[in-house]
This record gives sequence, structure tokens and C-alpha cells, in this order.
Amino acid sequence: MSRVLVAALVAMIIAILAGPTFIAFLRRNEFGQHIREEGPERHLEKQGTPTMGGLLIVLAASLAFLPLTDFTLPALTIFGTTLACAAIGFLDDFQKLRHRRSLGLRGRWKILLLVGVTAAVGYAAHHQHLSHDVYVPVADFAIPLGPFWYGLLFLIIGGAVNGVNLTDGLDGLAAGTGIIALLTFTAMAVTIYIRSSTATHGRIANRLDIAFIGAALIGATVGFLWFNAFPAEVIMGDTGAMALGGSLAAMAIMMKVELLMLFVGGIFAIEAISVMLQVISFKYWGRRIFLMAPIHHHFEMKAWSETKIMVRFWIVTAIFCAAGFALFYKYFLQFRAHS
Repeated sequence: MSRVLVAALVAMIIAILAGPTFIAFLRRNEFGQHIREEGPERHLEKQGTPTMGGLLIVLAASLAFLPLTDFTLPALTIFGTTLACAAIGFLDDFQKLRHRRSLGLRGRWKILLLVGVTAAVGYAAHHQHLSHDVYVPVADFAIPLGPFWYGLLFLIIGGAVNGVNLTDGLDGLAAGTGIIALLTFTAMAVTIYIRSSTATHGRIANRLDIAFIGAALIGATVGFLWFNAFPAEVIMGDTGAMALGGSLAAMAIMMKVELLMLFVGGIFAIEAISVMLQVISFKYWGRRIFLMAPIHHHFEMKAWSETKIMVRFWIVTAIFCAAGFALFYKYFLQFRAHS
């Protein structure tokens, strides 16, 4: 258990100590953020803020996780998914920097690459003999999806990645909400380990290694937030947002708590849904539901400060995550113990 805390602490220290040098490197090489002209006007002052800060998160988490891990397949799947999604985000960020515009990798290429990530996760899940059933809490029954379960994996991974990416629009917003979500899944992994250490159940044992990668990502993101808090010295970019989204999705899949992503990732789902509703409403009825989407920009247009939006979104995320953990503790642990 102490190794979980060590992983978080080491990752945080690495990120904080390496941060100034890393940011100076980004500035020296002019890796600055390009701001969309159609975005909020006050965001134009952020033009040129160093981006791709997600590399700092991935590096610090990797250096903390690898020496401590027992190299179990679930943890390595989460780690690999995090790296793969970070790589896709890096390609997107690199395209933006190369062409000096706010549009990066084309959507179809992102989808294809995420299909590849999903296939790899599905292959790893197959080798772990993970059930294709999806447990529904409260109703207390499992839905057998069969091969359609792999389609669900794509929805979880793609939804989480894009949800976190859309949330990354204000200083500290994606980092803070991501930390709370990671903390929730990490707490679930620790709880499963504690329960399984007293009564061995094959499918829920050896989950402490999942907590290691979760803790390493938490510590690294906290260290990154030290520099990303308003006014941000560095932006995580798609590299960091996609890495966090991929890690959250993989943790939900490896622990077989797929539906709890709706709670733990609730704020990311709201951000994504706000964009979809805005597009549909404008396309078919010529009206906008929000002053600007994603929804955090709507509150900006209502003259809320970035700090107020950030803190209130953190609070909403904490409420969602608390509900998710309560459902996990009441229903999922009992279901797994008898499955």
C-alpha cells in the first residue's frame, strides 16, 4: 500500500522539479498554443503559451510507475493505453505547431488510431479472460454483450479521450477534474485489493498494480497543475488530455466498472454532450442552445471568471465521482464477490 503513495509522491516531485526546465525548452523552441479565432476573445492573450505539457505528465508518471510496478497485464494495459493516446495527442499537437493553426490531425485519422488502441485493449482484455457482461448497478443485473462488448470499449475510450480534450479549454480545468477522476478509480482499485486480500476471488485479485499507475498519473498531474493553474505557464494540449482520457477509460475497462464512467467521467460527458447539442440545434433549427460550446465557454460568455468556472467544475466532478464510488462500493464489490 505504501508503494501507491510513493508512486504519487515521486511523480509529483519529478513534475514540479522538471517543470521549469521543460517549460523553458518549450519556449525556446516556440512550441506555443494557437488559439481559435472563434473562441472567447479574452483567450487571445493566451496565444503562444507553451503547449504539449502533457509530455511532462507522461514522463513523470512513467518514471514513478515503472520502478514500482509488478508488471501485471491490467496495469501494463492501462499504461500502454495512456502512452498510445498521448502519442495520438502529440501528433495532433505537432500538426498544429507545424502548420501554425488551431486545427491538427484530421478527425478520420484520430478515429482510425483510436480503433487501433481499442483493438489492443480488447486483445489484452481477451487474454485476461474479462467477461463480456456489463454490470448495471441499482438494477443489479449484468447485460451479456458478447462480441458487441468490443464496440462498447471503443465508445468508452473514444468518449473519454474526446471528453477530456473538450474540457481542456481553461487553465487548470482538465487537470483538476482529471485528478479527481483518477483518484476515484485509484481508490476503487485499492478497495478491490483490500477486499481480495481477505477473500481471494480470481477476477478481482492483484489490482494494487492498477493503483500504482493511477497514483503515478495523479502525482504527475498534480505537479503539472502547479504550472497550469491560472494564469497557466504551460498548457497540456491534446498530448495530455488524450493521455488522461485514455488512462481513465482503460482503468474502467480493466476493473470491469464500465458504466461507472458515466459518473466518474460525468463532467467530460457533459462537455461532449454540450457540443453535440449545440451542433444539432444550429444545424437543424438555426439556433444555439449555449452562448458558446463546450459548456465551460458558455459560462465564460456570462462573465464568470476562469477561476470560478474551474473550481465549480471541480466541485461538480467531485459530486459525480462520490456518487460513482458509492455505487461501486454498494453494488460492484458485492456482485464481484459472488460472481
